[in-house]
Amino acid sequence: MSSPALVEIRDLNFAYGKRPVLQGINMVFPKGKLVAIMGLSGCGKTTVLRHIGGALKPTKGYVKVDGQVVHELGRNNLYAMRRKMGMLFQFGALFTDMSVYDNVAFQMREHTDLPEEIIRDLVLMKLNAVGLRGTHSLMPSELSGGMARRVALARAVALDPMLIMYDEPFAGLDPISLSVVGDLIRRLNDALGATSIIVTHDVQESLKIVDYVYFVASGVIMAEGTPDEIRASDKEFVHQFVHGEMDGPVPFHYPGGDYRQDLNLKG
Repeated sequence: MSSPALVEIRDLNFAYGKRPVLQGINMVFPKGKLVAIMGLSGCGKTTVLRHIGGALKPTKGYVKVDGQVVHELGRNNLYAMRRKMGMLFQFGALFTDMSVYDNVAFQMREHTDLPEEIIRDLVLMKLNAVGLRGTHSLMPSELSGGMARRVALARAVALDPMLIMYDEPFAGLDPISLSVVGDLIRRLNDALGATSIIVTHDVQESLKIVDYVYFVASGVIMAEGTPDEIRASDKEFVHQFVHGEMDGPVPFHYPGGDYRQDLNLKG
């Protein structure tokens, strides 16, 4: 990961009230690379994305994007930076009352002065890149789950962003759709020369396409490395997560009293 950093996170701390979520996170996302943030639900993965986008402010530390400290930006500068970012929300989050065409065109109409004929060409180009040019007149309710996710991907890259963030892009997809979306994420990142960050639980699919991985647990980075380094890790938490084992540092049983005593109490 020797490329210059587009996103740099240093000593990032954040808490919801008195409940700590992130505790001294350090991450680097180089230009042109595809990086995954993995970990259990509630470990702080999506909270990292919210700091990068400026939706949250750290209690300590900073997030720097393209050389600018995000939480120090004024409103206009923050909005200008966000226009250089693309976001694929969990389950796609398409506008249900807009056609596929209008979903992809939305950002172009909101943030540019391009004439409609140019927008039309760009929309069809983005849809063609995800294999769905023929769906432009359909409504989201007429799409399968995999197709909706691919339309959302076309919308996320509509303005050729420098940074693309994916929040659980593989959730709920069948194996074929999952593989297609994974391949598209890799190919679009390379074609655009963008930097991509994937928050995901899907270990096996992610390790096929990413350049680097951060494993987060309880608000700290437990491990990091290339896909090969992660697969070969001897750390118990990483091994359990990668191989989907029932017991390990993350226990199968929720903490409770003595089982036999509980049974006797019922009797």
